[in-house]
Amino acid sequence: MLTLGEIGRFPHSRQVVSYLGLNPAEHSSGGRQRLGGISKQGNPMLRSLLVEAGQSAARLVPELKRAYQRLKHRKHSSVAKVMVARKLAVQLYWIWKTQQPYSATRMQGSPSHSVAAV
Repeated sequence: MLTLGEIGRFPHSRQVVSYLGLNPAEHSSGGRQRLGGISKQGNPMLRSLLVEAGQSAARLVPELKRAYQRLKHRKHSSVAKVMVARKLAVQLYWIWKTQQPYSATRMQGSPSHSVAAV
């Protein structure tokens, strides 16, 4: 909460993800878009804490576990860990924005769907 400040300054969850540096870096030229690793533009301590929390969540939350396992087999485990951290950041944003209590049975996504918190 201290790092992000007031949640109202982020109208969309993707802006929080970008602020934390969990979005892909873009290297585009000549009409060709190239996405690289994460941008790492945010607070490195918060980003590393989200990745650590994501590792625990990938073991305990069934939806995150399935997503982690699927991406881990397609890509590398470090890519899957960052994906889970990004999902956690989005979930925490919606919990904070909507002031909904934690519930492990909710689905991920926008406020029109429910949010699965970890």
